[in-house]
Amino acid sequence: MDNVTGVANPQSGGARRSLLRRSGPAGAQILGVGSYQPERVVTNDEMCTMIDSSDEWIRQRTGIAERHWAGEDESLLTMMERASRRALEHAQVEASQIDTIVVSTVTWLKQTPAIAPLLGAALGCPTAAAYDISAACAGFEYALAQADGLVRAGAAGHVLIVAADKLTDLTDLTDRSTAFLFADGAGAAVVGPSDVPRIGPVVWGADGEQGDVITMSSDWLTAMRTGVPSTITMEGRKVFRWATTTIADVAQKVLDVSGVSADELDLFIPHQANNRITDSMLRHLTLPDSVLVARTIERTGNTSASSIPMAIDTLYHSGDIRPDATALLIGFGAGLVYAGQVVILP
Repeated sequence: MDNVTGVANPQSGGARRSLLRRSGPAGAQILGVGSYQPERVVTNDEMCTMIDSSDEWIRQRTGIAERHWAGEDESLLTMMERASRRALEHAQVEASQIDTIVVSTVTWLKQTPAIAPLLGAALGCPTAAAYDISAACAGFEYALAQADGLVRAGAAGHVLIVAADKLTDLTDLTDRSTAFLFADGAGAAVVGPSDVPRIGPVVWGADGEQGDVITMSSDWLTAMRTGVPSTITMEGRKVFRWATTTIADVAQKVLDVSGVSADELDLFIPHQANNRITDSMLRHLTLPDSVLVARTIERTGNTSASSIPMAIDTLYHSGDIRPDATALLIGFGAGLVYAGQVVILP
């Protein structure tokens, strides 16, 4: 991180002074992951006491059997801190070694300050550069791309990326089309230097013309003036159509730019939004049977950006990730935004 080189002056005559710049390692890598789910488990049967639905219908449409909801003592910051400490332990990195924190969340309901500096103070690295991003369910991949770039540029040594949401704060529990989907949770990863690239090039983008497909029922100012809470709304059919076409193509592009074939993958870890979306992407990619596909949504529900790091952590604890496993990560959600990378896991 401390390597510094001069920048040659492109202009003739040498009249202008060149600045020094840092040079980083050849690559970056994920050193460790961690996650946290709230203690309360809400089954489909309990969910159906709030909405007109059934366990069978929810399972068939989404693959969800249960989800976790945060209690009064499980704040967004609490969940982030617990996931982060587990990631640091897995990475064998001290909090004092973290010099940058990137948090992805859409449920930190204060405009300022960002929650990332508060997380740094809670962890014991209060002087680390810290900022929040809002990239919905693709937020972990957005943060991972930034961490990769920061480490390789020499701008950071170790980056803590955290994706967490308390979606129950923004869920209309009377909405039959969305109430059963959303849940709470946090996932974290530590990114550090590597002699070779172990985080592939990101493929990311957005379709802002469909920004109203997943949105809020009102802005905060309107909610304050009217006293009517703002909640998540979604046009499920449009999301499904977009995810099963556009995102399937994105997944293939990620493999192409990474120089990895489907046969070389060990894991496919998509955002845990809906098992039917995952099934559609699998048909498009024609992955071999040897590739393990994450389907943790059954026990977690849709936890937004945290779903991918939570899935990775779950697979570690189940013993399904071998050393140096190659994984395809794909996140997508409100915006509509998407991002994906191939990574070699620790």
